[in-house]
Amino acid sequence: MSDDDKPGTPKDRHYARLRRAHRDRQAGPRPGAMPRPRPGSVQVEPPPPGLVRLYGLHTVRAAIDNPKRRIKSLLATRNALARLGFSEADKHPFPFEVVEPRAIDKLVGPDAVHQGAVIEVEPMSTRRLSDLAGANLLLVLDQVTDPHNVGAIMRSAVAFGVDALITTARHSPAESGVLAKAASGALEHIDHIEVRNLADALGELHAAGFHTIGLDSDGEAELEASFDGARIALVLGAEGKGLRQKTRETVSALARLDMPGPIRSLNVSNAAAVSLYAARRHLAGTRK
Repeated sequence: MSDDDKPGTPKDRHYARLRRAHRDRQAGPRPGAMPRPRPGSVQVEPPPPGLVRLYGLHTVRAAIDNPKRRIKSLLATRNALARLGFSEADKHPFPFEVVEPRAIDKLVGPDAVHQGAVIEVEPMSTRRLSDLAGANLLLVLDQVTDPHNVGAIMRSAVAFGVDALITTARHSPAESGVLAKAASGALEHIDHIEVRNLADALGELHAAGFHTIGLDSDGEAELEASFDGARIALVLGAEGKGLRQKTRETVSALARLDMPGPIRSLNVSNAAAVSLYAARRHLAGTRK
């Protein structure tokens, strides 16, 4: 046995420290202890109460162009300000400030792709199911929680002319910079409805003449064969667990996307885009 393998050697003490560090990580921080920042890390400042920070050029430009959006302030680098079509001499109904990129890092985090622009806004107000007069295509999300996925779904929904996005009040992401960046401006172009009980909401949609279709990999029929009527609501569940049982029992039909390849499932945002394309083709046929 070498000296390094004997108890009490530097090697033993090194591994003992590693074991203690692992136990500490498993146990988590002590009650009341403040997290220690990593060396060189940027401490992100939370937004003021009641406000949301949106970032990225497309997101910020779309928010500015939305007359319904209440804007409190804009911070941008000189380059980003120019790309947004502003000059420092311009007057705007909201205050703006020219800053260095690091100042924006402190507001949204150094990993956020902010492109030199961040805007503080009030969250958009949600709509009600009773506001859907004249709507013919809806997208319903059953506890899809990932803001990247929901943002990407919003982008597809706007591209295919969805009249409203319906989500559950719980287990759905709140409006945020991450969601808005993934939506690439779509957040400003789609009505959003939050419901407390999804099964009850689906019942209201049925009473309003909507044919609700739940996307399920084990659905008996292909999606294209499941469309019926001139008012369609597509219902998608979270990745992994899919639609909840109550939702499966409540929708008008369960349908699958026919995928002949070796991979039999899609990311929920991709499934939404494919489904919306098919729904739009069906609705176009009902108007002929």
